[in-house]
Amino acid sequence: MIKENILEQGRKAREAARLLSNMSTAVKNEALSKMALALEKKSEQIIEANAVDMERGKEKGLSRALLDRLLLTAERIEDMAEGLRTLISLSDPVGEIVKAWRRPNGLEVGKIRVPLGVVGIIYEARPNVTVDAAGLCLKTGNAVLLRGGTEAFHSNRAIADIIASAAEDAGIPGEAIQLVQTTDREAVDVMLKMNDYLDVLIPRGGAGLIQKVVKNATVPVIETGVGNCHAYVDEGADHQMAKEIVINAKTQRPGVCNAIETLLIHISEAETLLPGLAEDLRKNNVELRGCKRACQIVTGIKNASEEDWQTEYLDLILAIKVVDSLDEAVEHIHKYGSRHSEVIITQDYLRARKFLKNVDSAAVYVNASTRFTDGNQFGFGAEIGISTQKLHARGPMGLEALTTIKYLVWGEGQIRC
Repeated sequence: MIKENILEQGRKAREAARLLSNMSTAVKNEALSKMALALEKKSEQIIEANAVDMERGKEKGLSRALLDRLLLTAERIEDMAEGLRTLISLSDPVGEIVKAWRRPNGLEVGKIRVPLGVVGIIYEARPNVTVDAAGLCLKTGNAVLLRGGTEAFHSNRAIADIIASAAEDAGIPGEAIQLVQTTDREAVDVMLKMNDYLDVLIPRGGAGLIQKVVKNATVPVIETGVGNCHAYVDEGADHQMAKEIVINAKTQRPGVCNAIETLLIHISEAETLLPGLAEDLRKNNVELRGCKRACQIVTGIKNASEEDWQTEYLDLILAIKVVDSLDEAVEHIHKYGSRHSEVIITQDYLRARKFLKNVDSAAVYVNASTRFTDGNQFGFGAEIGISTQKLHARGPMGLEALTTIKYLVWGEGQIRC
């Protein structure tokens, strides 16, 4: 029955997508407004559902990072509502004329943006994704089929019911926003093969989930980011700036993909910067694991293993490696990074340019925290995810990333010779 139920949801989503693709920006914006208001009015109902998930998460022994991602508060629900209102203020990309030209034979060719169709989202632990995904898909004229993680099932169901009902009140097809109503893993396996109904799949979660989707899906996939992110403190860097950026990038919210997991520091700065920085990190409850030279400079650091350089901790743990050059830092990032977000902290313009040119990641920073890799922070409104691949979309995916291209060709009877 699980397969049959989900296929039926897919069929209804396909029908809804056809209607939604032709709806005006005004109708879609009205729906987003009603969805935001409904979240605020029914925040207590959402928090009650979330409390069930939080209690079960604690019983299952979820890490503090996962519990933080799962938690909903009145403030976080307000942020979700404001995210929807931000989408209202953004231009609707659907129907945008990207380019138009006239051929020598008189054919007029136009290139416009159109919805993808039906978007499947498979995600873990973060109920705010339910709102972000639904809002972005609605604004871009896409129907969405949501399969959230088991840990957030009650939260997701409450949110999805509230926003889908609000959108329908505004004239949006009732099946444009749907949540898969089971926690059984078979649901994921079904979605991976729903080529007749899903135009694209976007997984959001840990490395295990993402790789399962990428390796097993027959539906096209946009791979979102495992974030093994790095900060490199260059020779001659401003120490106070380095401390502030590293501490923010690691501790401001450690359970997210744009938090740094490894600190690379030039040997010329290690002796003077590392002791104080390590102390500040420890005050923020960060566990440190270091290479041999880092352990010699700062006492009490655990020895880092090969696995540490490869790990996205999503927790208050930081690996530290002392390097001899910018080139060594770049090579380390190339070997171990996940092509998500990297930063160089430097006073040297030429070395900053070299880092920007040679690090192949979706977002590369000079003297700023990697925590800014976020759709809202980049001015896109909410985001559907952060893509670490290169085809179709890369980096934070906003509205344009949920559209594709259609060519419109006008003629006057031309035939090809």
